[in-house]
Amino acid sequence: MQRRELLKGVALGGLAATLLAPTIAAVAQDKTASEAAQALAELQSTLDELEAAFATPAWNLRTPQDYAEARRVTLHTLLHGLQCWLEADPARPFFTLFTDQHKKLLGDNPDARYYSAVIDDQHGYRIRGNLAGATYTSFTIELAAGTDGGGIGSTLNDTQFKADENGDYEIIVSAEKVDGNWLPMSKGATSLTTRHYYEREQCINNDRLHHIPIDIQNLQKVAPRRSPNDADIAAGIRRVTAFVKGNVIPMNGENSLPWVSRVPNQFNPPKKDDSNNAVTYAARDNVYSMAPFVLGPDQALLIRGRFPTCRFSNVVLFNRFLQTLDYEERSISLNRAQAVLDAEGNFEMIVAHRDPGRPNWLDTEGRPFGIMFWRFQLPEGDIPPLETEVITLS
Repeated sequence: MQRRELLKGVALGGLAATLLAPTIAAVAQDKTASEAAQALAELQSTLDELEAAFATPAWNLRTPQDYAEARRVTLHTLLHGLQCWLEADPARPFFTLFTDQHKKLLGDNPDARYYSAVIDDQHGYRIRGNLAGATYTSFTIELAAGTDGGGIGSTLNDTQFKADENGDYEIIVSAEKVDGNWLPMSKGATSLTTRHYYEREQCINNDRLHHIPIDIQNLQKVAPRRSPNDADIAAGIRRVTAFVKGNVIPMNGENSLPWVSRVPNQFNPPKKDDSNNAVTYAARDNVYSMAPFVLGPDQALLIRGRFPTCRFSNVVLFNRFLQTLDYEERSISLNRAQAVLDAEGNFEMIVAHRDPGRPNWLDTEGRPFGIMFWRFQLPEGDIPPLETEVITLS
């Protein structure tokens, strides 16, 4: 387009604005008529309330780093809320990448890609995709996601559906059973999360060229959407606010989950049970074990154990808000393709502030406190215990 044609367009736009000025002025004079403006004020109020809450004993924030990370997880949660929930329409779903190197929340994973779509139980859906070389692929329906959460509903993993020789698949999500690949629709469904786990020497999330084809569409044809009005924008903002309220929470409260240890540097025995069903965004196929590490400047933590027979396993270091540490430039996680084993198949990992000069280093970034998080996926038989020992580095 030539410059003079662009200027003509600008002039026409100015003319249109002049003609519409009385209407615009009338709307501007009555800000109270805007529900979206009120919803935006509610979102700002929620952020202000969180900022004030950070200073309360419930959050137990003690250092400038604690406060910085509290604000960071709030913004990362807000970012996902805007991307996934602001313009969500269960009649017209779309997948959003849940986490990446610069959007970390809810226990993200260097070795996994997650996608999320807003759905409901009033519609049926068709998912098309490709396995893309994943170690494991699954689909989980969440209940009351976007608020405080109501646990998980139906799940389907790649041992339960068929893909063709190229890895392509199609899955129907519906209340009524269909032939072929079927994910039963759960009553009260609000979202659907996909999991694509990879066990490779390079973390999948550090492979920026790797593409996972995936799409979701309504089974029924829907009428063209109308332009969003004030009420639509207000509803979207309130969905974002609800997601932030439900997922930015203190991480130091009492927890009854059997796999969460409250004892520093010591894991509870990882066991298969159904406790994941009550945790929104958890994976039914995973066995978890989580514990805090607390280490002095010259201390390190040894973790000894043996990987079980399972589809996938890794250990990840998090900050107190279940955000992964920096996996782009540091070794903060280990899967079975990365871990060095001895002749008997056992591992010894070391959680340390600096390079200890031995294999299987998990880098704390110099943090005196953090979270260690294990995933064991579809394990066969019992999982060997995880033994720990605090040592002093010379």
